[in-house]
Amino acid sequence: MGNGGRIPRVVVVTRQSDYAALVARHGTRAQATFLLERRGQSLAELDRRHALLEGALGAVSRAIPAEWRRHRLDRADLARFVFEPGDLVVAVGQDGLVANAAKYLAGQPVLGVNPDPERNDGVLVRHRPERVAALLEAMAAGRAELEARTLAEARLDDGQRILALNELFAGHRSHQSARYRIAVAGREEHQSSSGVIVTTGTGATGWARSINQERRSPLPLPGPTEAAVAFFVREPFPSVGTGTTIDGARLPEGERLTLTSEMSEGGVIFGDGIEEDRLELPWGTRAEIGPAAGRLHLVRGA
Repeated sequence: MGNGGRIPRVVVVTRQSDYAALVARHGTRAQATFLLERRGQSLAELDRRHALLEGALGAVSRAIPAEWRRHRLDRADLARFVFEPGDLVVAVGQDGLVANAAKYLAGQPVLGVNPDPERNDGVLVRHRPERVAALLEAMAAGRAELEARTLAEARLDDGQRILALNELFAGHRSHQSARYRIAVAGREEHQSSSGVIVTTGTGATGWARSINQERRSPLPLPGPTEAAVAFFVREPFPSVGTGTTIDGARLPEGERLTLTSEMSEGGVIFGDGIEEDRLELPWGTRAEIGPAAGRLHLVRGA
């Protein structure tokens, strides 16, 4: 074993299927079926996807050696779970599940398992369930082929920090304008905008790509393993007291974007769309944002 002789622990990260969530919301399968049928819909597609997810989770469970330790972790509990340094993490579901887990890790390898290749892109969950046994063995032995992906980091002046594999959002938690002072590469101005998006190379195919396509002068976005991020100011508003000259740039490793909040309430930073796990940005709080020193170690192969 590549973990000093200790019995490996496999942490299987997943999330509730849409089918399970629907049944939980309506109490019974029969009630959920009745309500959908009244709207001209059926459970057939949700049934199919639920069965694929459960089948993949069963295959992963069977692939873990009986003598190894194991823990099944729901996405909703990630913020409260304590990962061990030697954990082998297996994410079973959509690509976003890997991003959700990445911010809580400190170098542990992550194996992404795709239960539904016809529906999931598989950029981060690139392995089929039948490959898990061989890949877990390689991970435990320290010989798995890993891909180091860059994360974005926001660090407040009180020491709090947050990470994201795809993107960070800094702004107001509602649809109100965000007001702040922005500084980068020796330039600084007061702004009012719909918020600031900071993207990694992994996130460059999502939200940031849409923003970039609307720009007259699109930025060259970083690659997923490149030690750089890019930022975009969404809809900066020109006024007597606010400017629009700083609206986006690439930030290589070692360079930081600084945001100083001018919001009396509602200012936040959150990552990868998880609004519940956020940093608060009250007036005067300063955040420095850029590429994180740590990386996500994504399993490519054995």
